Amino acid sequence: MDWKHLLSDRKLAESPALPDQFARFPINTFELDYSNLVSSAAFRRLQDKTQVYPLDKGDFVRTRLTHSIEVSTVARQLGMMVTDDRSQYARAELQQYRTEIPSVLACVALLHDLGNPPFGHFGEALIGEWFRGALDRLTYKGQPLRQWLTPQMARDLENFEGNAQALRLLGKAARGGSINLSMAVIGALLKYPTDSLHFNRKDPDIRRHKLGYFAAEEEIFRTVTDTLAMHDAAGAVCRHPLTYLMEAADDIAYATADLEDALNKGLFTMEQFLNRYRGAYRDQFRNGTLPHGTPADYSERLLQELEQMRQEAGPDRDEAALFHTWLLQVRNWLMYVAIYRFNKSYDEIMAGTYQEDLFYQTNHVLTLQILKDITAEYAYDSAGILRLELAAESIVTFLLEKYVHAVLCCDEAYQDALCQPTSSDRKYLATLPREHLLDYRRARTGDEKTDLYLRILMATDFLSGMTDGYARTLYREARGIDLTHL
Repeated sequence: MDWKHLLSDRKLAESPALPDQFARFPINTFELDYSNLVSSAAFRRLQDKTQVYPLDKGDFVRTRLTHSIEVSTVARQLGMMVTDDRSQYARAELQQYRTEIPSVLACVALLHDLGNPPFGHFGEALIGEWFRGALDRLTYKGQPLRQWLTPQMARDLENFEGNAQALRLLGKAARGGSINLSMAVIGALLKYPTDSLHFNRKDPDIRRHKLGYFAAEEEIFRTVTDTLAMHDAAGAVCRHPLTYLMEAADDIAYATADLEDALNKGLFTMEQFLNRYRGAYRDQFRNGTLPHGTPADYSERLLQELEQMRQEAGPDRDEAALFHTWLLQVRNWLMYVAIYRFNKSYDEIMAGTYQEDLFYQTNHVLTLQILKDITAEYAYDSAGILRLELAAESIVTFLLEKYVHAVLCCDEAYQDALCQPTSSDRKYLATLPREHLLDYRRARTGDEKTDLYLRILMATDFLSGMTDGYARTLYREARGIDLTHL
């Protein structure tokens, strides 16, 4: 791969030219992409989408919007570091892209959760689980849906993935003229350049752990990856090099920020955190499970710094403020080692053969793992979160049931004696935003099986675009019940 292609500013659709006067104040294409993105409705909806705590009434915890802004900030900084790194491993060729690379990373980090449905990753999992039963249970013209769909179409639905939905959203937005981003940004967003038939969560190659695009977006996927020349020596599609930096920024942000939110919600005390960190560190030595080549004492030094900060602050210390300050220090170290690994593994990354993340065999790979484990224990698996997720499950499954059924026979061209929308279907279709129906008409192929798949995606498009609050309100109105206590 080469940066001349990787940083292409070509668009998916034609964009109107800027007035000639704007040439007096040049702004690079990727900064214009950033402006386009932050002013979009899809980005604004992230302000009411779950990061960790679904249906949370507090105004302190992070939403997908604030999380995305934090990831974008870290990603931009990583871009600045990698293009102006003076270490012995720095790559001089990157310094000529000091403007472009940070700008692309800032954009792609804002985008990375754009396709996530309401209620965070739990909502994402619910959609896939629902389809695993529904494709055999629901029928179209007397036959189960599964018999109408190709294996890839069925697996797309059964393994619904926010990353693939983000690409779908951007393709639709480009056709509709609302968000038309540069291909360099879209390419860097493709964390998993793999379809639903070939992904494998146990594959040693990280790029195959999830599906990255649906069958409906295969043409867009090929256009982007061909334009950016994202291929290895054998011709296989590989990750954009900036994807590694974006993913590192995401890991850094949530491994530190989600912990801070959990402390402020009272899900653990500082003493519990210190004991858990200390125990996890010692267990690595006792079990001999330290990652090969990891100088673990770096993780212990961070723990000692936190203990010293608490001791110096005295008994009247503000634990939350101290923890925030310490987490910022941790974040800086994680950024430092990510840049080290990017530069050290640069040749493999550019060849498309690198299979790990950017913390692999670095001084703080253990630090990151400990923080993730503690977050999972105290935040993701807490009793409060589980109760809220039960409410989210009722909402998502109900809406899927109603809207998927409603769209099956909504295309008059395919209606017959076996396929007519019910009166209930018509009511739900009336609440479907017109933009989804227009997009279906633009994408319609005339092939009944493909168009059935596209109509089902129309329902998942609507659901995945909902905010937590809107999904809850729509559910409450449809069921005629009061959920204001949630």
